[in-house]
Amino acid sequence: MQAEQKIFKYPYAYTLELGQELSGFELSYTTYGTRNEADDNIVWICHALTGSSNVTEWWDGLVGAGKYFDPEKDFIICANVLGSAYGSTGPLSTNPATKEPYYRDFPVVTVKDVVGALDLLREELGIRKIKLCIGGSLGGQQAVEWAVEVPDLFEQLILIAANAVHSPWGVAFNESQRIAMEADASFMEKRADGGKLGMKAARSMALLSYRNYDTYNFTQARDNPDQVDNFRASSYQQYQGEKFMKRFNAFSYWTLTKLMDSHNVGRNRGGIVHALGMVKAKTLVLGIKSDILFPPAEQQFLARHIPMATYQEIDSLYGHDGFLIEYKQLTQIIRGWQQDKGYL
Repeated sequence: MQAEQKIFKYPYAYTLELGQELSGFELSYTTYGTRNEADDNIVWICHALTGSSNVTEWWDGLVGAGKYFDPEKDFIICANVLGSAYGSTGPLSTNPATKEPYYRDFPVVTVKDVVGALDLLREELGIRKIKLCIGGSLGGQQAVEWAVEVPDLFEQLILIAANAVHSPWGVAFNESQRIAMEADASFMEKRADGGKLGMKAARSMALLSYRNYDTYNFTQARDNPDQVDNFRASSYQQYQGEKFMKRFNAFSYWTLTKLMDSHNVGRNRGGIVHALGMVKAKTLVLGIKSDILFPPAEQQFLARHIPMATYQEIDSLYGHDGFLIEYKQLTQIIRGWQQDKGYL
């Protein structure tokens, strides 16, 4: 499989939606496969909250040799978002004004800012039309924002466990995580590992929203009915928090939770319903029955107000994380939708 990881450098001032400015930025992006002569085989994948541009690391059941999105036939692109920890400009990047990392001084970026950067990368690559754009969670938020902002760009759009505006429920989960990070005194210090323990606690909170009551009953059941300590659920939370500490940083995590909170396709567009009506792409919206963070009502709303949209549901034990796990269902639904609509 031909995979290339590259850096797109934008050397000009980039004005952010809330009025601040980056003097320039870099986006880390990965491509798989080859653009064909007709330039009609482009699949753009938008990653979720803490994902990277290396799609085959976190969506290997859907992307890769022999998978539904196959580099043998598709030219697949994914770019790491602004503010993240995987090569794009973010809080640990050097602030040109101080010659030191930004840390907590990194400006607030919105989903619209992220999409604007993605679109500049698209223009740099000379892409005029994208066959399909797909994303789950924050990735779906990016995808729908992009489809509203540049309506003629996408032929097909697939939104999984996403929404038109981030809910008060979702904001509350993110704020609780930020409170945990603020409780770690080292988060106020200018050091790359600042806030790590607070981030560990924050990630443990997040997991509760990514899964649900039934998930934990099934996967983290007591070892015996008389157990009083050392529960599997406890060790699981500790393990996941520690694993996240090793791969991410608290400053980027803070930035990305704020990024997700900013999502609202209706802002300065006459409202959500009007904005969704601007989407021209043929759209498949997927909900997950057990998702408590982005409940199916949010995807049903998208499908109701996006022209030419189809709504379907995934039945999964794993809640919001189902979009990262249920490869077989995703493949079957996407293939069925494309065949039924004649999009293949």
